[in-house]
Amino acid sequence: MTAAHPGATAVKQAIQWMLRLRESGHDPALQQQCAQWRSARHEHEQAWQRVLHLHQELDLRAIPGAGVALQTLETSQRRLHRRQALKLLGGVAMAGSAAWLGKDLDAFSAWAADYATGTGERRSFPLADGSLMQLNTRSAVDVVFNDQQHLIRLKQGELMITCNSQRPLLVQTRDALLEGFEGRFVARQDSDCTRVSVSHGKVAIHRPGNGQLQWIESGQNWRLDAQGAHRLESVDMDAMAWSEGLIVTRDMRLFDFLAQVSRYRHGYLACSDEIADLRLSGVFRLEDPEQLLQLLPRTLPVRVRQRTRWWVRVEGLA
Repeated sequence: MTAAHPGATAVKQAIQWMLRLRESGHDPALQQQCAQWRSARHEHEQAWQRVLHLHQELDLRAIPGAGVALQTLETSQRRLHRRQALKLLGGVAMAGSAAWLGKDLDAFSAWAADYATGTGERRSFPLADGSLMQLNTRSAVDVVFNDQQHLIRLKQGELMITCNSQRPLLVQTRDALLEGFEGRFVARQDSDCTRVSVSHGKVAIHRPGNGQLQWIESGQNWRLDAQGAHRLESVDMDAMAWSEGLIVTRDMRLFDFLAQVSRYRHGYLACSDEIADLRLSGVFRLEDPEQLLQLLPRTLPVRVRQRTRWWVRVEGLA
């Protein structure tokens, strides 16, 4: 029988321990802490041996170590080490013997970021210029503040920026560079586009290869993709509500609603085709996605079929 693979969390912790040990040189106290972590659970030792095996197999000894993710700005040297560690992890995932790890690269990418959140997590971070950055679920950013620029790179997920500086704050997304002035805005990277909403103030859009500057004004919602920048005349969800722990919908398709809820929970969540276009309006709390799903039959003619906590399907009553 093939032994079960250790979980992604244990593997990530094992990599963190290995990198910390490499950075510290010879630190008996840290070595003892690592030994205690390994002996605490069988899965921890499995993860350690797997990472150690891959380390030896891929001859990664020549790659400098990397620090664990930090919630404060780091020196340029630490930033370089962290990105080298991410390259290390990418190489591990590409190796044939480590294919099982590939599906968790998003988690490793988040771990290597300056600031990140896990599934269902929302956090706020004050920035050096007095601005406030809030990250939604499954989000990761790098922050570069220097004499030349104040830049945030949105690697994945969604952020809200409340600008509080006389200097413009730049947010680099996959589809455009955003320049925020005094005000508040949200940027979310989906698989095929970036969505930007401004609650007050204004945001400039700088697109690669396009010298024409576009502006997002207060109260506007825009979609940025490979075809260009498009203002959305109507939206079915309040883009700012997540910062208050809410999903606020306006005539939203059930399919799209479940796609949003799935961002805040682990596992499979879907609905049958015949009810995908049912419409939903309301205010829903994000603190307990499972309870939120159980409330759906009170609003719509549906039933929630749950095989396990990780497998939920919403179906019609017929």
